[in-house]
Amino acid sequence: MHRSLFAPLSGIAAAFILAASLPLGATAQNGPPPSPVTVQTLEANDVTLTAELPGRVAASSEAQVRPQVNGLILERLFVEGRPVEKGDLLYRIDAASYDAQKIAAEAQLAQANASLRAAQLEFDRQQELKSRSVVSQQNLDNAISALEVAKANVKVAEAQVLATGIDLERTEIRAPISGVVGLSDVSVGALVTSGQPTPLTVIRTLDPVYVDVTQAAADMLRWRRAQGGEGFAEELGQVVKLKLADGTTYEHQGKLSAAEPHVDEGTGTILLRLSFPNPEGFLLPGMYVQVDMPQGVLKDAILVPQQAVTRDRRGEPTALVVNDENVVEQRKLTVLRDHGTDWVVTEGVSAGDRVIVAGLQKAAPGATVVPQEQAATSSPAENN
Repeated sequence: MHRSLFAPLSGIAAAFILAASLPLGATAQNGPPPSPVTVQTLEANDVTLTAELPGRVAASSEAQVRPQVNGLILERLFVEGRPVEKGDLLYRIDAASYDAQKIAAEAQLAQANASLRAAQLEFDRQQELKSRSVVSQQNLDNAISALEVAKANVKVAEAQVLATGIDLERTEIRAPISGVVGLSDVSVGALVTSGQPTPLTVIRTLDPVYVDVTQAAADMLRWRRAQGGEGFAEELGQVVKLKLADGTTYEHQGKLSAAEPHVDEGTGTILLRLSFPNPEGFLLPGMYVQVDMPQGVLKDAILVPQQAVTRDRRGEPTALVVNDENVVEQRKLTVLRDHGTDWVVTEGVSAGDRVIVAGLQKAAPGATVVPQEQAATSSPAENN
């Protein structure tokens, strides 16, 4: 009985003696190895700051086609929604009455010319007789007066022929500009009148197109006072990018073509007019778009990837930076604004700092890490 209890106790005591005889380091556990993280080395660059401004597309030129004479529409000679060139025939109005008016005007002109020839002959005769003192001065004066009246009548008749010819030409309604013709608001057989308020159709020039955007006057003042001033408005301010309603970027760049020198009293905004090429006819008048408008240049700006920036409990932006000893440091940042997929940071980091962009959950301030530089993103051409 006593031997059975003593045996386990003696085994436990032997184990304690054996543990005490081992070196101290053999019982201690080794610490975890440094965690690998991905870092990006920051660089200082000049950054052009932009602002997204809402705008509407407008045709660079627009012509409302209206009749200039009265009559019935006999023909429509264009396809709706298709391009037309300046001078193309669009409509033909019944010209019968205008043909008759021109013939009558030409007859009046012939009659006036005949009267002029008769007056000229009478003047020559009276002048010859007066030189021989056969007739009185009164007869010569009457002949001169009749000749002047005949000349005036010829001019009136010529003007009438010209007017009727113009009316006759206007029975053929032609395109005043080149562009894309819209839908026709009248059909064959419709009666139209000169200068009617409703246009027959509308022609719009769609290459290039205008984009009208509004910008706050306060922003414009900051723009003018920024470094570069007028030069910036003439150089960097010329190149603009366009975002469509679905969020995609328009493939062609535009330029700032004009700015309204007036501030709207109600909204405090200035109207800017931008010009964009539109060879494919993709942009249509009335379309809502957004324009990335340059606002200024920030010298030696630091761009920090957005995935490297987090918020602390107070909501302040922070980033984890790996120092020269590969120890993690937490930095508070002063963020100016976003720039694509980066933040524009003015304080907290500087050029040459290595910020952690991947593996943040494995890093903590004061921890030692194994930094690996982020691989450069390949271009689409390289991927192909």
